[in-house]
Amino acid sequence: MPARMYFLGALLAFLVPAVAGAWPVDLVLPLEAGKDRFQKLAALEWVEVEDASVASAEALPGSNELLLTGHKEGQTLLLLYAEGRFAVWRLVVGAPPSDDLSPRMASARKVCPDLKATQGAEKLLSVTVKDPACRAALLEVLRSDAYVARELELTFEVPALQEQLAAMSAALKPLGLEARYSGAGLVMTGSASREDWRKALWELFRRSVGRVPLEDRVEVKAPEAPAAVPDAGPAVEAEPPVPVEIIRGTPKKPRKKG
Repeated sequence: MPARMYFLGALLAFLVPAVAGAWPVDLVLPLEAGKDRFQKLAALEWVEVEDASVASAEALPGSNELLLTGHKEGQTLLLLYAEGRFAVWRLVVGAPPSDDLSPRMASARKVCPDLKATQGAEKLLSVTVKDPACRAALLEVLRSDAYVARELELTFEVPALQEQLAAMSAALKPLGLEARYSGAGLVMTGSASREDWRKALWELFRRSVGRVPLEDRVEVKAPEAPAAVPDAGPAVEAEPPVPVEIIRGTPKKPRKKG
């Protein structure tokens, strides 16, 4: 019995979604180099930019507002987190590079026989992800900007789902975390530092085809307190410096007695 996972979410441009982001991104956002852009969200706790030399992002405290700044032409990814949910946007500074999707789409059709893709005003990509070969081909297609997450309708069969879980587990294990499926959702457990926890969210995004409904049960460790400075004992008053007479000039040579 195939595990069916259909994802046709609403546009998530201004709301961190209820499901975790994955390939493709949730939103493609254009920026201009040297200019700021403010984005209002329903909720926002923190953000992280993959390449801060291309663009930077700052969560403005107390406002649920995001300040985005383009720095140089290029593309980078932005991870947003709020209330146990995360999304990933692609930030494009300047003109986006041309991307010919035809070769990748042709390869995907060979291993995903029921793949259907439409362009235009009503873009939609629907497919049954039946095995690892189909999943790998779709990852290449979805890394482009041709589709965003809301424009996918995916059905996973068990072999592809198992292979995807294995890929996620391999990435999470070095971080001290585990993943398992509960129905069609992914449960992530374990204890990790804040840095490793953020790495884990990136890994889930990069290794997933379509959105993954995530139940995040990770215990984020508090940062360790700095080591206490040992007590040096009572202060000892220093002795006053001894005056030293400095003799200037060249010393005279002793006379020879004749």
